[in-house]
This record gives sequence, C-alpha cells and structure tokens, in this order.
Amino acid sequence: MLATIQQNNRTFKVDLAKPIDISIALTNTDENPIAWYVGKPVIEPVRFEEWIGKVSVGMSSTNFNTISFNPHAHGTHTECLGHITREFYSVNESLKEFFFVSELISVEFEDQKGDLVITKEAVAHALQGMAPEALVIRTLPNSSDKKSRKYSHTNPPYLSEAAALFIRENGIQHLLIDLPSVDKEKDQGKLLAHKAFWNVTDVSILNIEARLNATITEMIFVADVVPDGSYLLNLQIASFENDASPSKPVLYAFLNGE
Repeated sequence: MLATIQQNNRTFKVDLAKPIDISIALTNTDENPIAWYVGKPVIEPVRFEEWIGKVSVGMSSTNFNTISFNPHAHGTHTECLGHITREFYSVNESLKEFFFVSELISVEFEDQKGDLVITKEAVAHALQGMAPEALVIRTLPNSSDKKSRKYSHTNPPYLSEAAALFIRENGIQHLLIDLPSVDKEKDQGKLLAHKAFWNVTDVSILNIEARLNATITEMIFVADVVPDGSYLLNLQIASFENDASPSKPVLYAFLNGE
C-alpha cells in the first residue's frame, strides 16, 4: 500500500503496509516497564458478586476488563506542556495532526559527575543541520531490556537543558525518546529540559511564547535493525483529556531516498 507524501517542495513515498512500531505495549505482567515508584498496571475482569467478566471462567459471554495504569509510569506515552503547568492543558487538544516528517538519530551519553546525559553537541552532531518536524532519539547502548526496565530510584540518563533548547530552536515540534523522562529523575522539581523544550518560563502563568502544540513522547523502543535516517511518523494517542496519554508512534521508511 504505497502513499505519496508532499511537504513543501519535497515529494516522497512510503509503504503503509510496512509499519515500524516503536511503542512499548502495556501489560499486567512483570515484563511491563515501570517508572516513578508505582506498581505494575492492573488489568482484571469486572466482578459483580458471583459474576466475573471473563469468558474463560464461564460466567460471561464477553471479556470485560478494567485497566488501572499511569501513562507516565507504565510505557510509551505522549505529553503536552500541561504536564508541568498549574493550569490544565490536555494532550488531546494539543495534538491535532498525526503525521510528521521525522529524523531518527542514535546518540551516546556523556558522563557528567556520575549522571549520564545527552548533550547538545551529541544531538547537533547526529542531526547534521537537519530540522525535521519530529525527532526520534535512540540512546546507546540500546538493550532490549528497555522494554521491561524498572527505572525507579535508578537515576536514568536524561537530556541536558542545552540539548532541549537546541531542539526547540531548530523548530522541532515533537520529541520522542527511549527514556522515562527527558529530565533527571530527582532534580528538585526543576524540570529544565521540559521547560526548555516547551518554552515555559512560568508554570503558574503561562507565557505567550510557550509551545502549546509541541509534544514529548517518552519510553519508546527502536530496535537496532531500524537504521538512523528520515521517516514518516504517525503519532497516535488515546483520546484522554489529560496532560498525557498512552501512545503508539509508528515510523514508515521513505522509499525514494528522501
């Protein structure tokens, strides 16, 4: 299923029958990744006295599960600046377009006083002057245990404020990364990278320059077999009126060398 995409003066083709899913599925098993000090997700059938909403139990004609989870803690999620502001902003209102020309880059961390940090220099070197609509960052080393890692109290790697500012100043609207947060796990609430990317200078009274339509997607996983380069990104969220939603980012390779 081939599609021709035109953007400004660029024309390229993608095969929609060959999606590259870079999301992590949410499960109620110990294989689910976890961050931010909560337990694993709960997926269980509804119970009314003796009735159980599960076909295999023999009491119901349908499976009827309730799911309890935290989008920030339990897998791939997309968030808007409402994640850090006093006033409520919904990712469902912020993200109104879903296809973007994106660039996938792989970067290594720099050790800074015991912290593993993605620097501005690393991002700039990988981008080589490109300014896509969306940026997908794969961190190295790229172990598959990212799909089940328990991040709480481990001081995971993070994005430097300067790197986040560089990404914003290059006009990148959507940032995707394979970490639980773009910021340091325990930073006394500074949230420097979030604020730099969204251009939020005051979380209590939102400044006019803040980027209401920009999003950050965290806890993705991009397998090693997917090469760095340009892709069409389809960024889909569930329709939650919340600062964040579970999401399913999907990449499509360009077919004509764009």
